[in-house]
Amino acid sequence: MARTVAETIRDISREHIAQNNGILLGQCLTAVGWVQNTVPAQTEGIVELPMTDVSGAGIAVGAAIMGRRPVFILRFQSFLWLNASPIVNHAAKAKEIFGYPAPVFIRAIACEGDSAGPLHTNCFHSLFMHMPGLPVCAPMTPNEYVKIWDRYMSHDDPLLVSEHRRSYTSTLEMPDQVHEDPHLTIYAISAARFNAVDAVKVLESKGIRCNLIHILWLKPFDLTPRVLEPLQVSGKGLVVDSAYEIAGASQSVAYELMNATGCQVKALGQEDRSPGAAKHLENGTPTVSRIIDTVTAMLKR
Repeated sequence: MARTVAETIRDISREHIAQNNGILLGQCLTAVGWVQNTVPAQTEGIVELPMTDVSGAGIAVGAAIMGRRPVFILRFQSFLWLNASPIVNHAAKAKEIFGYPAPVFIRAIACEGDSAGPLHTNCFHSLFMHMPGLPVCAPMTPNEYVKIWDRYMSHDDPLLVSEHRRSYTSTLEMPDQVHEDPHLTIYAISAARFNAVDAVKVLESKGIRCNLIHILWLKPFDLTPRVLEPLQVSGKGLVVDSAYEIAGASQSVAYELMNATGCQVKALGQEDRSPGAAKHLENGTPTVSRIIDTVTAMLKR
């Protein structure tokens, strides 16, 4: 039976503790659910941090400097704002400036901007793409998670892993979908990949053929033939992300694609407003219908 993303993370974590003297650090890791089944149900190798919100990253970065290969778990990506300084001002700079690495693996867990209200929702990987020395990825499949873990273990850089709760129960891999005569190419990031898969199916039923390219690495974002050639054939592109659109990953990737190809590429992400607890105040990943409407409008123009 295929493993889910959550089971993959849990198995990697258990093996890391047993074989690599690894540790998991975070708040409420052993509480009900074990971080949605992504943390092994054990006490060995798990360090429960105090509910201070701002000190955890410093402890994790310190452990990395001392050679422990720590996994620092933030159950909500909103906690990234409070923990950013040790990550971007020390771990990301340590090797370049001071000559020693700080290879901390940061599991930052995103969720939709829904009933949880304005604080513990949304996705904030975009701001960490700005900092030199900090690779950023957003794995959504079991095999992708294995790949980014192998990359972390074979390098001595810190790694910001933008997870999303919507991926945890999935066993699916997500291959690119490329047509010989497409109308448009969609590039999808984070949980927007799930919505993009559904949107492409609906668009196809309407006679609109869309390439779909899945983006794992946000930084570095490599302009390989796999990424560029579908856009060069279609002539138009759309980058969809679960994070905020303004000054976000979607706009950054869209710019890179336009600059490399000269093709029109639009960005689509969360709207520029805070989510609320009420249904009508939700603000999350662009919906299937919003993706469809955007593609349709682009093609009409």
